[in-house]
Amino acid sequence: MAKRRGIGQYLELSYWSSDLIVKQLPMILFLGFLGMVYIANAHLSERNVRQIQVLKRDIQELRWQYMSLQADIMYDSKQSEIEDQVRAQGLRSLNNDPKRIVVSE
Repeated sequence: MAKRRGIGQYLELSYWSSDLIVKQLPMILFLGFLGMVYIANAHLSERNVRQIQVLKRDIQELRWQYMSLQADIMYDSKQSEIEDQVRAQGLRSLNNDPKRIVVSE
């Protein structure tokens, strides 16, 4: 007949002999290694989340700069603005249609 083991037997000091501990040492080391991998993975994922947040903030700032520059370019490329800019160089806009030159041979 098999001997029944109760929870009290596992709590006794005589059960935890050095022979039992040596047998279970590879499993204990494996569990310790898994714990270290789990902690390292958590640190790595937190660092990645922080980097993603920084990159999102940078992208948003660059998008704002792009939109601001685009608005400035649209304003500066209006015909009235171009006329004001080239007036300092002595150029003026045409008041009449351009003349066509026809060369006859």
